[in-house]
Amino acid sequence: MDNQIQQLKVEALSRLGEIGLPAELEEFRIKYLGRKGLFPALMKQVAQAVPADRPRLGQLANGVKREVETAYGDRLDTLTLHGEAVSRSTEDLTLPGRSIPLGRLHPVTQIMDEVCGIFEGLGFAVAEGPDVESDFYNFEALNIPPHHPARDMHDTFYVSDSVLLRTHTSPMQIRAMEEKQPPLRMIAPGKVYRCDSDVTHTPMFHQVEGFLVDRGISFADLKGVLSIFIARMFDSRTSIRFRPSFFPFTEPSAEVDIGCVFCGGKGCRVCKQTGWLEILGSGMIDPEVFNKVGYDPEIYSGFAFGLGIERIAMMKYGIDDIRLYYENDLRFLSQF
Repeated sequence: MDNQIQQLKVEALSRLGEIGLPAELEEFRIKYLGRKGLFPALMKQVAQAVPADRPRLGQLANGVKREVETAYGDRLDTLTLHGEAVSRSTEDLTLPGRSIPLGRLHPVTQIMDEVCGIFEGLGFAVAEGPDVESDFYNFEALNIPPHHPARDMHDTFYVSDSVLLRTHTSPMQIRAMEEKQPPLRMIAPGKVYRCDSDVTHTPMFHQVEGFLVDRGISFADLKGVLSIFIARMFDSRTSIRFRPSFFPFTEPSAEVDIGCVFCGGKGCRVCKQTGWLEILGSGMIDPEVFNKVGYDPEIYSGFAFGLGIERIAMMKYGIDDIRLYYENDLRFLSQF
């Protein structure tokens, strides 16, 4: 019996030294120290020994069991604290670690940064304003009074009769002119909101409003600035045309088109066989807008323009469905 106790001790301690995983350690506990394990079975044999030998054998068996339990506890602490749970037999510790993929800027954010960077390079300052606007700044001060038919074009989200989610970033034009005197050269990037949703429209999208006010500003200045912007945004060989249009806050007004980036101006489904794609709206600031902010239209003149960031990104990246930007599909977003 003495030899049997000592052999079980040597066997148990030897097995403990070979264990490298918590799962293996749990198997050891069940085999040796569990309710039906080898040490409880040994104690039952001690209880059946000759009465004269029971005290000595019991003391020896208890001492061995405590020693193994202590060694088991030490091994458990070692595996838990020092991370030796990796199996030495199945893992190659010389292999390089797994790389963590890096995040990227959303394509809309990339285009927004690029657009702002071009205009900042032309001397335009950046101004930001609230997404929740008053009717005065969003409409009335921009020559869109109540019941004006142009309001129907915006499909506005109203919070109350006089508070709304801005339909364009143009209110920043009024806010800036109220605070400062000419000359002014500013862009206003940000989110805008309209009740519209299809493959080319979303209820929330991004826009950049730009304007310049000073003495002697003409339509030629507007064409020059926008021509430089389009050449830097797309290509210096990109065709440009200005079409007469109407906006309540500019007069004269013009839509700006570029040669279709999908077909090279030959005509395709995207450009509806015209060879042109609308890119932004622009015009000379209406004198009525100057009157609203206290500028003398006899002294000052200026131009303004507004462009949609998603639309620019669709043209630049060849995307035909604006909803792809907001579906959070990493397979799509990781391409940018």
